[in-house]
Amino acid sequence: MTCTSSECFKPLLVLSRSLVLYPERGTLTGHDLHIHFLSSGGVSYMAVCSCRLPVALAFCFLEDVRWEFSDRFDGTAVALATRPYPFLEFDSIIQKLKQHYNQSGGPSLGVTLAEVQDELRTSPPHIITLGDLPLSNGAANGHAEQGPATGSNQRLEPVSAPGILSLVLNIMCAALNLIRGVHLMEYTFQDDYDGIWNVVAFLLAFLCCVCQCQLYLFHSSLRKQKAFTLLSAIVICNGFLFGLRNVWQLTFHVSVACLSTALTLSRKLQDRTNDCGV
Repeated sequence: MTCTSSECFKPLLVLSRSLVLYPERGTLTGHDLHIHFLSSGGVSYMAVCSCRLPVALAFCFLEDVRWEFSDRFDGTAVALATRPYPFLEFDSIIQKLKQHYNQSGGPSLGVTLAEVQDELRTSPPHIITLGDLPLSNGAANGHAEQGPATGSNQRLEPVSAPGILSLVLNIMCAALNLIRGVHLMEYTFQDDYDGIWNVVAFLLAFLCCVCQCQLYLFHSSLRKQKAFTLLSAIVICNGFLFGLRNVWQLTFHVSVACLSTALTLSRKLQDRTNDCGV
């Protein structure tokens, strides 16, 4: 499933609450993503797919999901379901099907692409636009502002071995900064406040190290600007702490910050052009 909060989460939520208004098979068309749904036996199956994915292949995926679900849960289990998310264990099956489709690009069970194509020609899916959705929770027609996907839901390339090393070193630097800052804070507040800015420098360096870890692990807008801002802050803090740290300690902290910045900027978004976008 490919879904961004800005493009399909609200329409998906509104659509899921109003499926009883539509036929058993349909498609909600969006700008870059389409939401396909299939209702059968009191259960509705939904998939958010790239608009470039053939409709027949999307419904093949839904038929496979329906086939697997029906094989594991009968109508009684569905009727007796009272708590939220009673079929969470089925998620592993969905993940396997997604992986199969994204790797092989075709059905995995009894249903065939030709059969689904014939069914769609005979009975085309009901087409829904964002404007057709009913009002829900103040969101007009379930329509959300369209725009580029936010960084929090874009996947980056897998973490590399140097990236793991960078994270470990960054966590070590953060811990050292926090320990020194808290230790110095105790003496500063007991004696005088002359060293308060040293405490601030240690704690700020600690926060910057934590933010560097977060920036490396998760994509964010203005990533380059944030990376250089954090690096500059760490360099300034360590320069301010010259005297409390020797040259080798300062070099270590600045080098770790530079390594983290370089790896953050070199880690690219995951290429999804080869999968089905399911």
